[in-house]
Amino acid sequence: MLIIALVVGLAAASVFAWQALQPQGLPAGIVSGNGRIEAVEIDVSTKVAGRIAEIMVNEGDFVRAGQVLAVMNTDALQAQRREAEAQLQRARIAVETARSLVTQRAAEKGAAQAVVAQRQAELDAAEKRYERTQQLVRRGAAPQQRLDDDRASQQAALAALNAARAQVAAAEAGSSAAQSQVVDAEAAVDATQASIQRIQADIDDSTLRSPRDGRVQYRVAQPGEVLPAGGRVLNLVDLGDVYMTFFLPTEDAGRVALGTEIRLILDAAPQYVIPAKASFVADVAQFTPKTVETAEERQKLMFRIRAQISPELLQQHIRQVKTGLPGVAYLRTNPNVEWPDFLQIRLPQ
Repeated sequence: MLIIALVVGLAAASVFAWQALQPQGLPAGIVSGNGRIEAVEIDVSTKVAGRIAEIMVNEGDFVRAGQVLAVMNTDALQAQRREAEAQLQRARIAVETARSLVTQRAAEKGAAQAVVAQRQAELDAAEKRYERTQQLVRRGAAPQQRLDDDRASQQAALAALNAARAQVAAAEAGSSAAQSQVVDAEAAVDATQASIQRIQADIDDSTLRSPRDGRVQYRVAQPGEVLPAGGRVLNLVDLGDVYMTFFLPTEDAGRVALGTEIRLILDAAPQYVIPAKASFVADVAQFTPKTVETAEERQKLMFRIRAQISPELLQQHIRQVKTGLPGVAYLRTNPNVEWPDFLQIRLPQ
């Protein structure tokens, strides 16, 4: 009987102690939901296929935006750049050659135009001589043979003028063709320069830098591995964008506005109360995930709420921030209700 009395007494004491350690019931206007600390994850990936030359960080390291995290082997890209630079030199020489040809064709056109002027003068003289000879033959002052010779000279001068004009047209066509060659050569220069810029961009992107401040969560690949384009090298956690996702039933979620005050208590550190604000309220109800709520609560439709921790507070305690920790979010649906003592803000020093 004594042993039974002792067992009952210990059980009663344990129940009393457990109840004493629990926080008091939530007042009206404050609701709670279970959740887990999450953060924005960023995959640091390759832009082009290649071999990893070096990784400068390890899992758990804190990194800053712009910090070099890994370097890819760029031997093939460097060779492509040298090849493109050689093509650029060839293209520039082609531009100079085409411009010289334009100058030559312009000179030929000028010479052809001078010949046209000369042939025109010769034709004018031949036509005047032919007209004078006609008048002399009518008066009997000149033989018919002379008239025939002057007519032949006039026809020959006209033919020479037409030939000179054809030479001008040919020179103009040659000049246009030379101008087209200049345009083509300059376009080749622009295309080659663009290729060099693209290759240089790939070389620059082969140095993988952190897009944000954060912490390395996983090393997905190791030095020496060959990755395809878009292959993941590292996984980062943005510790400036940390939040807890939890769920509330319809009657509570309907009273939650963006910016509503929230207090978070983590299972791993129940002595601290972390302030947060509602940054997202789902507009579509869903069933609560099994990992968050009980089987009974899963039968109800719930709304997802996101409690965002301020970046300033995160920066002050950056070394203590960890993702994946479960906890409870307390939300004040009535702004006139005072937070109970156990939900007053308490932060690590």
